[in-house]
Amino acid sequence: MRGIPLALLALTLGAFAIGTTEFVIVGLIPTIASDLQVSLPSAGLLVSLYALGVAVGAPVLTALTGRVPRKTLLVVLMALFTVGNLIAWLAPGYASLIVARVLTGLAHGVFFSIGSIIATALVPKEKAASAIAIMFTGLTVALVTGVPLGTFIGQHLGWRATFLAVAGLGVVALLGSLLCVPRDLPQRAPARFAGQLAVLGQPRLLLVYAMTALGYGGTFLAFTYLAPILQQVTGLSANAVSLVLLVYGISVAAGNLWGGRLADRLGPVPALKRIFALLAVVLLVLTFTAANGVLMILTVLALGAVAFGNVPGLQVYVVSQAQRFAPQASEVASGLNIAAFNLGIALGAALGGLVVEHIGLMHTPWLGAVVVLGAYALTALSGRLDRRDGIDARNADVTAAAH
Repeated sequence: MRGIPLALLALTLGAFAIGTTEFVIVGLIPTIASDLQVSLPSAGLLVSLYALGVAVGAPVLTALTGRVPRKTLLVVLMALFTVGNLIAWLAPGYASLIVARVLTGLAHGVFFSIGSIIATALVPKEKAASAIAIMFTGLTVALVTGVPLGTFIGQHLGWRATFLAVAGLGVVALLGSLLCVPRDLPQRAPARFAGQLAVLGQPRLLLVYAMTALGYGGTFLAFTYLAPILQQVTGLSANAVSLVLLVYGISVAAGNLWGGRLADRLGPVPALKRIFALLAVVLLVLTFTAANGVLMILTVLALGAVAFGNVPGLQVYVVSQAQRFAPQASEVASGLNIAAFNLGIALGAALGGLVVEHIGLMHTPWLGAVVVLGAYALTALSGRLDRRDGIDARNADVTAAAH
């Protein structure tokens, strides 16, 4: 960590805390459902509502808070995040837990919108991309360590203890932001709703957002209910579920790197087609391997490798399309892709709940595969339109924006 500004480390810790609270709920769904005496679909709705908070918070609250000084806004966001997790810790019932998830989701959406801007302001211009990558390392580390550890804590000390631990991380990140982030950060012109509407008026950008939403909708239709599948169908203990989520997180980290290299080598569209196809196959295979412990763990390992491998390709592709169709709003376009990602999670988790309630738990993987095939079809269509316009699939005239 030598040479990394303390303020950037504070941002990275904030990203770690936020990533943990977003995804740890997946491992805790059976525990929460049992403790609050609600159905699995109702517990799964906590994933949807958080993601919906992110999807709304990112574009709307970023625009509304555009004139607030960056440091002030960052500290307020971490305070809101911490309060949301404390409410979850103290939640007397299901309704108050919903309020807590929505609050933390709203904070998440704006944090990553302004976090990238703050990160780049902390370092020389030539190190801007590296600074953003360091901050987003917090999310990757959260998947590898925070989620399985939070699941372990929740299963042994109660799910409320997990949210208390995350609130503690929020306090540390808040203090780090308060003490280390400089006050005189450059203030960009505030993002306006008009700019966002202009982006949403571009059919080719809407096509990319639909690819993102369907890709992650299909993934989370099944992934939201992974812990119940592991316990009820595979027959694993709660402790074993924590270990499986650890393996999954390590696989996600490797898959993200692999997906980035594949997009660099083949171009975004060919890489995305390959990843979406593999993702659909893995989800379909999971339907048949869930009853066997060894095969199920291998399938979860494969799922991690492809589930988030499309992030680099999707982000690079949306920026390249924005530079073609909305060059004045490439940052807004990238931010809206994050909103599409979370909208996909929200809809996928909600649809998964309906599937569990009306058809059955083990119908979620193959139906997730069907939704992912929709993302594949849209990717193929977008690539065909690019070729019609004379755009090379490997077109690299993109300022790689890591958001």
